[in-house]
Amino acid sequence: MNKTLKNNIEVALDEIRPFLKNDGGDISLVSVDKKTVKVKFEGACSTCTVNQMTLKSGVEMIIKKHAPEIEDVISVE
Repeated sequence: MNKTLKNNIEVALDEIRPFLKNDGGDISLVSVDKKTVKVKFEGACSTCTVNQMTLKSGVEMIIKKHAPEIEDVISVE
């Protein structure tokens, strides 16, 4: 994996992490495969009913801002 790309994704996750922690959750980077990022919701976020909305409208948007080459962000268990 491109070290700069991974760093950009971590910067993006650090940007959204305070909002998730306010709700008792967190997020971690699982992997980057070509143009797809896999993340894992943790804590309260793992069982939250709106985590897919958070994924698409929050996490994916911020990751694409920092790493425009990313096309898709998915969450894994």
